Amino acid sequence: MRHVRRCTRTGCGQVAVATLTYIYSDSTAVVGPLAAFAEPHSYDLCEEHAVRLTVPRGWEVVRHAGEFPSPIPHADDLEALADAVREAARVDTPRAEPAPDQGGPGLSARRGHLRVVPPHV
Repeated sequence: MRHVRRCTRTGCGQVAVATLTYIYSDSTAVVGPLAAFAEPHSYDLCEEHAVRLTVPRGWEVVRHAGEFPSPIPHADDLEALADAVREAARVDTPRAEPAPDQGGPGLSARRGHLRVVPPHV
């Protein structure tokens, strides 16, 4: 299920509308519209922090021109919510785990939420 992304600044709980990315080789900070996916080396910012961002002396800031659009809810959000409700309401029946000697080629063993898939031959 998709969650609303929040500003990554410490103590800020506002909704993120921009993404900050550093380009260290060029001493540049780029503040643009919220990226489609959260990346490990970029930072989500609320509008206030995106507008007020300062950088060290000698660095350049490249900013998105205009206002930052608010994140738009997707139809996928409703489908994910419905799937989560169905999953939570489902009654789990105990399944027999396969015996260790039954895990030969062509079979998949299931453990919790992970599944072992045999390599393609």
